[in-house]
Amino acid sequence: MTQQQGLIIVVLTLLAACSSDEPTTPYAPTGNQYQFMTEYLEPASDVIWSSAGSIITHEGEVDLRPTSDEGWQKVAHAATVVAEGGNLMMMPGLTNGEADWNEYAQGLTRAALLARSAAQAQDAEALFAAGGAIYNVCRACHNKYMERDEFQ
Repeated sequence: MTQQQGLIIVVLTLLAACSSDEPTTPYAPTGNQYQFMTEYLEPASDVIWSSAGSIITHEGEVDLRPTSDEGWQKVAHAATVVAEGGNLMMMPGLTNGEADWNEYAQGLTRAALLARSAAQAQDAEALFAAGGAIYNVCRACHNKYMERDEFQ
């Protein structure tokens, strides 16, 4: 064996030792998927949905858009939570490992980032559209993965 061949073997051995299938940071979800959805994603999504569009009451139409900088900031914060929720959905312990699941999770992140941009721009129409996009991703994922009796 030449010195050059020996060096190549040492380098390859070191490179192999550096790579690992183990995550560098251990993941430790604090609950199951149901808890994640109801205690993390749903409350943040509700902030977005209750801040977009309008409702009709006996007294007339009520515009739901925030009326202060603080209100818009609250929506931007909630959108950030939802966006990161999409990333968390792909974390070991919360993901189901299917490609469609990850596509829905990534779609949720994209839609939530649109909501955050809309809130930062204080654009009520864009927030309404982004809220609709979030709803559509949630509904599509639920249609595929959620048990039918959980809808009631």
